[in-house]
Amino acid sequence: MIKLILADDHPLFVGGLRTAIDAEADMSVTSVATTGCDAVRAILEHRPDVAVLDINMPDGDGLWVCARVRAAGLATRVLILTMYDDDENVLAALRAGAHGYTLKGSEPDEIVAAIRAVARGEALFGAGVAARILYHFARAATSSPFPQLTEREHEVLALLAAGQDNAAIARRLGLSGKTVRNHVSNIITKLQVVDRSAAIIRARDAGLGGTTGQR
Repeated sequence: MIKLILADDHPLFVGGLRTAIDAEADMSVTSVATTGCDAVRAILEHRPDVAVLDINMPDGDGLWVCARVRAAGLATRVLILTMYDDDENVLAALRAGAHGYTLKGSEPDEIVAAIRAVARGEALFGAGVAARILYHFARAATSSPFPQLTEREHEVLALLAAGQDNAAIARRLGLSGKTVRNHVSNIITKLQVVDRSAAIIRARDAGLGGTTGQR
């Protein structure tokens, strides 16, 4: 029997997915979480075989949860189930330790098959993703100190650590001020710190900010 937890803050989607899973004789949903923190607590309590995680959730997203599972040394395998099919999120999921990445637009039987594959110990990242993974990891073999962050969030954090304010970061990266503020907010949430100053301290402790901010 494959024991699962589902973590997603969209009740209609979770309800439909649970119905599909409950129809399978070899699967059992032991818990449903709607926030990242609740997902971590459920995984620690139930020790499921597979955790199916959305990326966007309040109080710690799916990538943060995935990194916590890996840091705790748990046997639980993680399948990211999301609407985002972009390089940044796929690679961030890999850095965080995910074992699979599939899209919410997939048919229910495809999602169930992905769960079984991940439970068997397979890595499942969908069509076209493997080539992108090989390309990006050939360019950057070193691991990130903050695997729960996307590449863009890493860039923003490095510039914060280098002493740049939001306006300077927006100019440097060609982003709007609102987008930079959103990235900073996501960074604070994913690093589980109280404010940007604490995030900067974490970044500098990890070696970020040396020459990044120089022009």
